[in-house]
Amino acid sequence: MGSDFLSAVKNRRSYYAISKESPISDQQIQEVINHAVQHTPSAFNSQSARVVLLLGQQHDKLWDITKETLRKIVDADKFGPTEEKMNSFRSGYGTVLFYEDQSVIENMQNQFALYKENFPIWSQQSSGMLQFVVWTALEDAGLGASLQHYNPLIDAEVAQTWNVPSTWKLIAQMPFGKPTAQPGEKSFQPLDERVKVYS
Repeated sequence: MGSDFLSAVKNRRSYYAISKESPISDQQIQEVINHAVQHTPSAFNSQSARVVLLLGQQHDKLWDITKETLRKIVDADKFGPTEEKMNSFRSGYGTVLFYEDQSVIENMQNQFALYKENFPIWSQQSSGMLQFVVWTALEDAGLGASLQHYNPLIDAEVAQTWNVPSTWKLIAQMPFGKPTAQPGEKSFQPLDERVKVYS
């Protein structure tokens, strides 16, 4: 039953120790992103997902922006761990920025007023699926990644720096690179407390 797929799902982890190396080319990374964006499902086939891929110096710039943004709001005597974390993300090869186009969502709300309240929720669900597909695919290609959420703190400067359309809402950031250390053991809650089956 899709053993390769299930193995990829099982093996996906959060990697925080990453380097400025990649086992695959930039073109292959873009192909992973393109494939995920094209084939991840969305409610009513709305296709509201948008992605910005930052590589090289553009990736570095993102984490410099994030670090300096946080420096303004974190007490100086407590900033050390925050700076260390930002530097660990910056040490990666690239970052995927996940967006949802609010104009698409509003258009769907106007077309299907009966479901108006649900479209923002469905948008988040679709974005979560896309993040998981990209995350799993990157790891399957030999890259390690983690999922970060520094929005909305960095939204305005990121939008200005990379000319992001005003209707795109930043949802998450995914720094990635070649893993330099393995993640710790993963713990699980009992399945019988999480899954119920009736037949």
